[in-house]
Amino acid sequence: MSVMNRSAMTRRAMLGAIATSPLWMQSAWAQPGNLKISHQFPGGSIAQGDFRDRLCRMFAAEVEKRTRGGLKFSIYPESSLMGANAQFGALKGGSLDMALVPLSYAGAEAPEANIGLMPALVTSYEQGYAWKDAPVGRELSRILAEQGLVIVSWIWQAGGVASRGAPIVEPEDARGLKVRGGSREMDQLLRDAGATVVELPSNEIQAALRSGSLDAALTSSTSLISFRLHESAKSLTTARGGSYWFMFEPLMMSRTVFDRLPKQQQAAIMAVGADMEKFALRAARADDAAVAAVYRRAGARVIDMNTDSLRKWQAVARTTAWKEFSERSENCAKLMALAEQSIAVL
Repeated sequence: MSVMNRSAMTRRAMLGAIATSPLWMQSAWAQPGNLKISHQFPGGSIAQGDFRDRLCRMFAAEVEKRTRGGLKFSIYPESSLMGANAQFGALKGGSLDMALVPLSYAGAEAPEANIGLMPALVTSYEQGYAWKDAPVGRELSRILAEQGLVIVSWIWQAGGVASRGAPIVEPEDARGLKVRGGSREMDQLLRDAGATVVELPSNEIQAALRSGSLDAALTSSTSLISFRLHESAKSLTTARGGSYWFMFEPLMMSRTVFDRLPKQQQAAIMAVGADMEKFALRAARADDAAVAAVYRRAGARVIDMNTDSLRKWQAVARTTAWKEFSERSENCAKLMALAEQSIAVL
């Protein structure tokens, strides 16, 4: 064998040994990485705009600071990276790094996800945020982890109803109308109330209301403002007096992506994610109050939900949507049983 060939083989062997050494691999993962965060909501800045976009930007800035630039992020608002309904599958497959996405959008792929928008199951922020450390939250985290997802921030939002006609307060008010619910179980509740269900993501509601293909829509207070639904609505039922529409809308990360990060970066992501929950709660409550003023200025009739009306919606949901969800799988049955331990008595 020639000296040149022996030299080439020696170099290849050395490079191979270095590439497979633990120290080299740790150093490689510690290099700056740019992660993509997707969401469907209007874009803005850290200081202004839809709080869900602001949260993503605040999260990105703080994680970059804590990792000393080891992690950087690009934010893609308004479905500019991919469609709203495509995000869950992309997270599971590892082709998307992070997303702030309504969990119920994943209901077609993972039936358990619809626990995140179960009518009248969660009726207050205190109840929803308590899930994180309760048995129901631990079980939900386990199920999502098995499907390739890590919950980084627990975010809950109350929602109301924007209507082109009279306000929807009691179940019978929905009869004969074309209504958007937001999840399989919420849609079932509306059908039981006599409505025709229209399925579409929140960023498509405004066009549907404007065209008349939709009479009313249930969505979060923040979306009621950010998507300018007041331009087409004549009535608003707010969440200020409570709501049967509480959506779990977490900031999530692909487990594939999370698992290959160094432990220090994983810890930074989870710590900042937990810190963001305080901001999310304050912002969601602020929007519950602000939405009434926005619609009143636009000339809409504004009504608050009340306990008696909530009790009626819960009574319908308990015997229909809750029951049907529990029967879908063993996981669903377990989640519902655990969630019912924390149900508020209305």
